Amino acid sequence: MEGVITLLIVAASVLFVFVFIYFIPVGLWVSALAARVRIGIGELVGMRLRRVPPRIILGSQISATKAGLDIPTTFMEAHFLAGGDVEKVVKALIVADKAGITLTHERAAAIDLAGRDVLEAVQVSVNPKVISTPMVTAVAKDGIQVKATSRVTVRANIERLVGGAGEETIVARVGEGIVTTIGSAETHKAVLENPDLISKTVLSKGLDSGTAYEILSIDIADVDVGDNIGAALQTDQAEADLKIARAKAEERRAMAVAEEQEMSARVEEMRARVVEAEAEVPLAIAESFRSGNLGVMDYYRMRNIQADTTMREGIAEDESEDPSGEE
Repeated sequence: MEGVITLLIVAASVLFVFVFIYFIPVGLWVSALAARVRIGIGELVGMRLRRVPPRIILGSQISATKAGLDIPTTFMEAHFLAGGDVEKVVKALIVADKAGITLTHERAAAIDLAGRDVLEAVQVSVNPKVISTPMVTAVAKDGIQVKATSRVTVRANIERLVGGAGEETIVARVGEGIVTTIGSAETHKAVLENPDLISKTVLSKGLDSGTAYEILSIDIADVDVGDNIGAALQTDQAEADLKIARAKAEERRAMAVAEEQEMSARVEEMRARVVEAEAEVPLAIAESFRSGNLGVMDYYRMRNIQADTTMREGIAEDESEDPSGEE
């Protein structure tokens, strides 16, 4: 029984030591004193209770103090509880102070909470960054396609990092400016001869307005000649006009065929009526014989006239075929 009690006492002692070390990080407190950072044991215990890691806060405070910055510990805790990166914010403040850039810890915290990399922003502010734009294709007034790529040198603007547009906006605006400049050129040769004309024109448009960057320079990296878009458009237009002309000609031909078929139908109808009328002639003659209105001599006289008419028509046809009268 005594052994069990002794074991429980040892376990309780070990647990107490672990809890004491966890809530009262004596090692961190000693490190803070060695770095001349004044912080009490109570503050470290409060951090544990607020679920703020003392190692991050104390380590950042030591770095700031060694760099000559006075950053309140309460500010670091609040920034951590807000979801910010305390270590990155402190590093950014140190870099900004050494580079002579005005950056308050409130502004740095706001930039970090806005989702931007505050340390990278400060570094870009000190050391400008080059952004390579994708190939931009535009057409000059003479119809020749011109392809250009550029490199944009930018510097971060600390004051506009919160709410300012990013790199994508810079690239889009530069591309739009290149397209506008090439499109306003009279010939593609003018662009090839003076590529700096593009950079000067685009740079003068103030493309960094409303962005988190300041454009320092725009350099045209490469200019190439593309396809002859004007000739291709003219060819397409000619083919379209040809198709339209063919369609109209086909429409006229169809109308002519329809009119011809209608005329043929009318002629056939007239012929049918003539045949129908000729078929009634023998019936009329027979009726005249029965009624006594037509005699035999009258009938033969009529037949002689018909024969005489047929003979004359034959003679007229022969004369039309041989106008000279020679056999």
